[in-house]
Amino acid sequence: MLYLILLRYRAPLEELDRHLAAHRDFLHRHYAAGHFLLSGRQEPRVGGAILARGTSREEVAGWLAEDPFHREGLADYETIAWAPGLRAGDAPAAWAPDAAVVERAVEN
Repeated sequence: MLYLILLRYRAPLEELDRHLAAHRDFLHRHYAAGHFLLSGRQEPRVGGAILARGTSREEVAGWLAEDPFHREGLADYETIAWAPGLRAGDAPAAWAPDAAVVERAVEN
């Protein structure tokens, strides 16, 4: 199952930036474990987003509890379970193996 995780910052950016290196270490650990597929900040910088792959919402919640932004109370998290029904032909099949493929139109 895929999960969209939306972070909303609760603290000033100056405080978040003091914990940014530890937050990035957290992200890197979960990329290395195969849990996270994409992540980044929102624009404007009011929060962030993570696309994760996991077996349950509880598993994902356990990972997020390790995030320094969570431990320090710097962000609120919304976790959305997501079962994509369609994917672009150039999107990795492993990300959404049950999704039907929609190919781009070829221009002449």
